[in-house]
Amino acid sequence: MLVPTDYEAILLSLKVGAAATLLSLPAGFAVAGLLAFGKFRGKMAVEIVVNLPLTLPPVVVGYLLLLLLGERGVLAPLLHALGIRLIFTWKAAVIASVVVGFPLLVRAIRISLEAIDPALVKVSRTLGATRRDALFSILVPLSMRGILAGASLMFARSLGEFGATILVAGNMPGRTQTLPLAIYDYAAAPGGESAAGLLCVVSVAISVVVLFFHEWLSRRAVREGLSG
Repeated sequence: MLVPTDYEAILLSLKVGAAATLLSLPAGFAVAGLLAFGKFRGKMAVEIVVNLPLTLPPVVVGYLLLLLLGERGVLAPLLHALGIRLIFTWKAAVIASVVVGFPLLVRAIRISLEAIDPALVKVSRTLGATRRDALFSILVPLSMRGILAGASLMFARSLGEFGATILVAGNMPGRTQTLPLAIYDYAAAPGGESAAGLLCVVSVAISVVVLFFHEWLSRRAVREGLSG
């Protein structure tokens, strides 16, 4: 049976995943557009930097975030001056999820943008549409399924984030303990196997729903592409 701290961990995981996804969408779309349509020197370097979190161990990502945002980190003077405290708060868990999930978001949106016929944008510009008009009337609507698919993948990745989160946010029940961290606590404690198993079932159920939504979007996009 779930206890109150278990529900708090589940709700915090959903909160962190939703916040990380929403915060990443504008930048994710911009970076995806840059990589899809941009032609510039150093493009490969940008692609490597964007996708690097996919290959780095999450613990390494967490440690790098500590070096950046910690009490003695690179950005510590600025954060102190602004009165902002991130490390060992739920906000740090959001940042960790943003970093590890961002490549998945960018990749899905980029694929969707690259499938758009560039002639549509050119025609709209010749008809007097501004770049803003072309963005919101052509690019965003036509890439919406890619945006939603990328968002669902990033949300699912955020739900499973462990290594970076435990380093930058800690594992404080009711404050920074997410679902994976709660499972870790139960699995490491004598007699906690049944509680860990129950939370695993909850985690799998949430992930299945999110991935089902992602696959539904992907299959629908394929069918519409074939029919078009």
